[in-house]
This record gives sequence, structure tokens and C-alpha cells, in this order.
Amino acid sequence: MRTYLVGGALRDRLLGLPVSDRDWLVVGATPEQMAARGYLPVGRDFPVFLHPVTREEHALARTERKSAPGYRGFTIHASPEVTIEEDLARRDLTINAIALPAELADAPTTDASALVDPFHGQRDLRDKVLRHVTDAFREDPVRILRVARFAARFHDFSVAPETMDLMRGMVEAGEVDALVPERVWQELARGLMEAVPSRMFSVLQECGAMQRLLPEVDTRAERLRHVDSAARLQAPLPVRFGCLTWGLPTPSVLGVCERLRAPTDERDLALLFAREGSAVGASTALGATDIVVLLERCDAIRKPARLAQLLQACECCEVGDAIAAGQRLRVALSAAQAVATDVIAREAQMAGESGPKVGAAIRRARIAAVGQALD
Repeated sequence: MRTYLVGGALRDRLLGLPVSDRDWLVVGATPEQMAARGYLPVGRDFPVFLHPVTREEHALARTERKSAPGYRGFTIHASPEVTIEEDLARRDLTINAIALPAELADAPTTDASALVDPFHGQRDLRDKVLRHVTDAFREDPVRILRVARFAARFHDFSVAPETMDLMRGMVEAGEVDALVPERVWQELARGLMEAVPSRMFSVLQECGAMQRLLPEVDTRAERLRHVDSAARLQAPLPVRFGCLTWGLPTPSVLGVCERLRAPTDERDLALLFAREGSAVGASTALGATDIVVLLERCDAIRKPARLAQLLQACECCEVGDAIAAGQRLRVALSAAQAVATDVIAREAQMAGESGPKVGAAIRRARIAAVGQALD
């Protein structure tokens, strides 16, 4: 029984990057032996255990065989006879198919000669190449999204020509069409949060997957620049997704959100941006009344955090005079929020007014407050 450090933890260590979660591979063990040593089983589809002390994940060595279309169509075989080389062969990219014996994992430096590297992952790390391990790559369409996401993270890496050809073939064979929306969203969201997200969409465009997954979204330079601008500002995911869909008509944005089953925060901001982004960018020319109406349309008084994200999206996408508009709307929102609506409502009710008349009184007070603040 031998344990190895594998996957992204080892890759990032070799690149000199921070390592957070470590993944371990156990060769030559059975589930019963792991349980006897105090490991807690957690794997549903294949044997994964939590270390009794560190709680780090330890997976048993396994092989995979394609048995049905899509990314779930695999038969898993885990046994003590599976070698470290056989397990590494099932992985996606050579840079992720390297292993280090566990007894050397905490050493201050990594001895290259001790690495198990049957597919020359160290060479591809040095040459900055994303290259598939074997033709078994074609059996899992999620790997197309992973390559694109890695291109966004390691933005100075190139995709090996033979890997790009393989990805194109997978797209043409319809493998991408078998992906479920939740998995597509998961990978796209992670890629959007990388350092240079435009690289993800460029890779998806080059292999043909963009046209299958996001046919409404073109990859013109302007759109990609906006997404990267959001990344440079360390914007949250809703802003980055809104920048990706900016410029599409509202029905198209809704279609993208429904197809990807985008979470509520991302969907709502993308739709708000599509509907009100241009008005926000041009709001420097508006008076107090129209600004209050705009704030109400954006539900800004009730959801100021979402307005802040909308303003950041406008800035990233260079919508109108976005910076000046943002400053003006922040001042206006602060003034509108300071209005004592409970006092106004109570006074209106004492005067025998109710319903729409109370709302109108509150609006008049907000318009007056905003006008005074802007003046």
C-alpha cells in the first residue's frame, strides 16, 4: 500500500503557486483496509476516504472505461491491482498526471527524480502546454470545459495542437451536447473567476464548443476585453457573467440563463444589466425625478448591493459615462435611502391617505432629497 500526492496540488506546487487542498491517491489497498485504518468513506461513485486526522481526501487507484454517452457514462474499476501509472493514464492533462510519494510531500523542495511522470507532465509545465494524456480524453466532454478553464487560469499556456484537434472532433461528434446544464455552469463559472477569463471563451470558440453551449454569445474582442476588465477589478461572479452577456437583447440573456440554469444572483444581474445598463450609462443627463424613477426600476433602495454590481458592470463594459454616472447614482441612492419613509407614511395616514397616495408622497420626498443632494 502506497500513497501519493497527485493532481492540482502537485501541479501548483511544481509551478511555485500556493497550494490549498491536497489530493492523495492510494495504490494497493482495498476499501476494507482503508476502513480498518480509520479512514472514513465518502465516495459515492468510486472509493474516496477522509484521513482520520487531517480529513484530506484519499482516493483508491482506479481505471475508467466508457460505457455510455456523456460525462457520466463510465464504468469505474478500483482494486489493489491498479498501478499508479494506470491511474495517471485516466487523467485529463499531462500536467495533472504526475504523482509524488507521500513521504516526500512535506519536504521543502521537490526532487524531480522522485516524481512519477509517465506522460511527461514536467516537460509540459516547463514548456507551458496544455496537452491531453491519452485518447481516452475524448470519452469525457467535461474535459473540453476543463481545458478552456485551465487556459483562463494559466493564461500563458497554449493548448497543444493535437489536443485542440481532439476537442474539435469531440464537438463534431456531439459529445458536448450530452453535458447537463449544471455541469456546464459550474465550469463556466469557475473559468469566469480565473485571472484571464477571455482565454476560456477563445478556446471554446476555437474548438467549436462555444457555438453549441452559448450560440448567442460571440467572442469579439470587445466582449472579451470587458470580461477581462471585470477580472482585473476582482469583480464578483454576477458582474463577470453580466459582462459576458452585455449587448445581447433581454430575451437572449434570459435564454442563456435558462439554458445554463444560472443561479438567481447571476441571472438577475445579467437581466438588469441588459434592461437598464444603457440608461445607467446615460444617467448623468437625468434630473432628480428621472433618477429616482431609475433607482426604483433597479429596485436599488431595497437592493443597494445589486445596484453596486450593476454600476461595476457598466464600468467594466464602458457603458456611456459609467464612472461619472456611478458617482452620481451613489449620491442619489444615499439621499433617497435617508428619507424617513415611516414618518411620511404615518403623516399621510393621519391625513386620511393610503395606498398609492402614500407611495406618491414618499416618491416626492425622495425626489426632493435627491435634487438637493445633487445640487
